[in-house]
Amino acid sequence: MTDIVDELKWRRLIALSTDEDALRKAFADGPVTFYCGFDPTAPSLHLGNLVQILTMRRIQEAGNRPLALVGGATGLIGDPKPTAERTLNSPEVVAGWVGRLRAQIEPLLHFDGPNAAVMVNNLDWTQGLSAIEFLRDVGKHFRVNKMIAKEAVSRRLNSDAGISYTEFSYQILQGMDFLELYRRHGCTLQTGGSDQWGNLTSGTDLIHRVEPDAAVHALGTPLITKADGTKFGKTESGTVWLDPEMTTPYAFYQFWVNADDRDVSKFLRIFSFRSREEIEELERQTEERPQARAAQRALAEELTTLVHGADQTAAVIAASKALFGQGELAELNEKTLAAALSEVPHIQVTEPGLVTDLFAEVGLVASKSAARRTVKEGGAYVNNAKVTAEDAVPAREDLLHGRWLVLRRGKKNLAAVEVTGA
Repeated sequence: MTDIVDELKWRRLIALSTDEDALRKAFADGPVTFYCGFDPTAPSLHLGNLVQILTMRRIQEAGNRPLALVGGATGLIGDPKPTAERTLNSPEVVAGWVGRLRAQIEPLLHFDGPNAAVMVNNLDWTQGLSAIEFLRDVGKHFRVNKMIAKEAVSRRLNSDAGISYTEFSYQILQGMDFLELYRRHGCTLQTGGSDQWGNLTSGTDLIHRVEPDAAVHALGTPLITKADGTKFGKTESGTVWLDPEMTTPYAFYQFWVNADDRDVSKFLRIFSFRSREEIEELERQTEERPQARAAQRALAEELTTLVHGADQTAAVIAASKALFGQGELAELNEKTLAAALSEVPHIQVTEPGLVTDLFAEVGLVASKSAARRTVKEGGAYVNNAKVTAEDAVPAREDLLHGRWLVLRRGKKNLAAVEVTGA
């Protein structure tokens, strides 16, 4: 295959590197054992973490061995946020989140074969370490003047919130992780986001002090920005999580389908495992026929399948088509339908009432008179059936799964009504 450094650069996945030429040689001489860390500071990973996991998978598929570190120790502290101290979670909560994050990572890497991935937990080498040992054996190798120069620390030092000694010490713990993995597994590369560069280089600096002849590297991926200025991985309803209970597969799929044409090329390169030729063809289609959204649909299907599985993806695609009259709404399972309808304007009522009233109440039209005009013009649909009478009232047997009505004005304007008194 293509040199992995060239491949990562083509995919715009290298923002920072300690020494690109030396890293390229290490890969050529390989295999390289490398790691990326994920802290359980929430019950799920999100799209920012997915960038790192898929970067690990690319490097693994180029013949190298990944160590996926879920930080049972660092998760008890959390890396410094830009604006304020983190809320510390109990050891029991963090331990539970460690298990959840591991379960999300495991399907995305290869855990068999000659370069099988390994799961590691930094609690294994920190929980038996005394404070005196930590200060004498690790802390003595760190210089405070360099520590306060790290971007995350300096921002907090210059803020009203300041920074606690606990969070200030986070970079020492992460540096110790790299040293331990170097000693235990021969790990010579750490990857992570460029916003973590100070923490990444704390590990290379520590190893160079303790093991002067070691050749170790750090690689930082770029922060992903969106053309419209909004934050990547966020929607109006919040963060896009990998846990299907926190972000439904339907919402996950729609995030990619709704990607801006200006962003989709970048997203394809970073997230898709399609070949260069396939990606360049999708880029061409976006340029020539943007209204078809071929690139967005291809990316949505690939990533939803990768994260949630083929069955969930098929259900989501069926729901997307059915909502717009290209399939049978009654054939959708209740969970998928409910997830899909949660993404459109919706109201709750105890009785169905007049269709024209429902159209106005849910905001598909500006008024009841506008709703009557929509019916007259043939643009009103309930459960994909055209409404022909201004005084139409849905029957209880029309309710999908005994509770839902899907309203549509024209081809694209959707809303939902949940009947709670049925």
